[in-house]
Amino acid sequence: MAAEQQSGKGSRRLGAAARALGRVPRRLAARLTGRAPAPGHVRFGDLRRPAPISRRYGMDRGLPIDRHYVEDFLRRHGGSSGYGGGDIRGHVLEVGGDDYVRQFGGWSGNGSAHPESAITAVDVLHADASNPVATIVGDLATGEGIPEDRFDCVICTQTLHVIYEVESSIATLQRMLKPGGVALVTIPGITQTCRPDRDLWGDYWRFTSLSARRLFETAFAPEGVRVEAYGNVLASIAFLEGLAVADLRREELEPRDPDYEMLIAVRAQRGLGG
Repeated sequence: MAAEQQSGKGSRRLGAAARALGRVPRRLAARLTGRAPAPGHVRFGDLRRPAPISRRYGMDRGLPIDRHYVEDFLRRHGGSSGYGGGDIRGHVLEVGGDDYVRQFGGWSGNGSAHPESAITAVDVLHADASNPVATIVGDLATGEGIPEDRFDCVICTQTLHVIYEVESSIATLQRMLKPGGVALVTIPGITQTCRPDRDLWGDYWRFTSLSARRLFETAFAPEGVRVEAYGNVLASIAFLEGLAVADLRREELEPRDPDYEMLIAVRAQRGLGG
């Protein structure tokens, strides 16, 4: 009898909840139950506009979402103070600037490293002499002007998509490394047109984790290549709208949905045999 009474009370509570939910506006009911809103009942709010909120990738609002993922990747591979130097160690080259080798390698930028840093020297590669911090002017696509077998680590972020000869550029990255050296590379999966790069260099490619693996395995041994992807549908939409990290919560940034690869990250290690 007691069990039957409890069952009856449970049924009445479920019925009351269902009736109450029926009085909730359709949009809120969808949110509470996890169902997709019905056609015509999606609320776009600030996004119902044909132009993005920002055309500067969110830089005018804070840290861009793709850069949040880039930094997560480099932070994990950069090592930990008092524990290990990670991959950002020895003679390091960064493409385009020295921001990340400073941030994640303990490099001061004046030719010295933090006492706990594993870095011994830093070079910066740029395509021409217009970059004041560049120490090497060279062409990734042809390898012209770029030394071989010199670096323990190469940091190349958000660069390969603006080079048409992407396969030969990856081969150059491999030749730059000493045996055992590591390239830390990020490339876009989902992004808006890249300006001013499109007008200066071109803007040619978007990648998937599968295409990245195939490309890097043309120059590196397959066992030396690790590929991962960041992003989900919300983070991708926010990035395309020009929102920044501050516009989303951590629990909205962290999920990785393989159907929405916003950023591809590659760790490629040159074999000890060359």
